[in-house]
Amino acid sequence: MSVTTVEGVVKDGRVVIPPEFKLPEAARVYIIVPDDPPKRIMSPRLANKDDAKLFIKTVEEDIED
Repeated sequence: MSVTTVEGVVKDGRVVIPPEFKLPEAARVYIIVPDDPPKRIMSPRLANKDDAKLFIKTVEEDIED
């Protein structure tokens, strides 16, 4: 038996999978529900917005040797 893993979400009591993933009619599926919901990883924030100037990027052309 081969296994394919697809992540879906529950909306209105139904499991919704990405539309590009097609299941054949009468396909046998197994649903595994994790005990803990996935943790959300927040993007880091600067304590002082004035520090943003330290992250300004410049583009320089590479000079061939």
